[in-house]
Amino acid sequence: MTLYQLHTKQFFPVSKDILWDFISDPANLKEITPNYMGFDILAGADSKMYQGQIIAYKVKPLPGFSTKWITEITHVNDHNFFVDEQRFGPYQLWHHKHFVEEKDGGTLMTDIVDYKLPAGILGTLVHPILVKPKLQEIFAYRATALTNMFGNSTEHPYAIEFKTI
Repeated sequence: MTLYQLHTKQFFPVSKDILWDFISDPANLKEITPNYMGFDILAGADSKMYQGQIIAYKVKPLPGFSTKWITEITHVNDHNFFVDEQRFGPYQLWHHKHFVEEKDGGTLMTDIVDYKLPAGILGTLVHPILVKPKLQEIFAYRATALTNMFGNSTEHPYAIEFKTI
């Protein structure tokens, strides 16, 4: 069993309240997802995030391939962190922790995603050539979209790291 971890950090020169208000509203996820992903929220994003919330999406991660993705918000510590976990979708495991903390007159956002691919050895083989580059692309798009909204800092550049656990 191969478990992967994606870890990103991004700093914004805005208050934690401003950033939290945006990222804790599930309806805003479409704004920071690449258009080619065909991301549509099907249900569950009509209110601010809360523990136990189920959100259904449709995504097109690859040309000609569409899938539903159902997530549950399993933990919320208001203005500090939340966790979303895939209940149904393309991954065997998807556990995404989102943290925000005040730092250097702004807000540091940290994401840690633990994920496992389906299909055993085939999933392990496609990870470096398909999945990892696609996740890098999606998170880089998100970083650019958030920078366009909230600004950035040359002292704290966007960082992404992958690990195998």
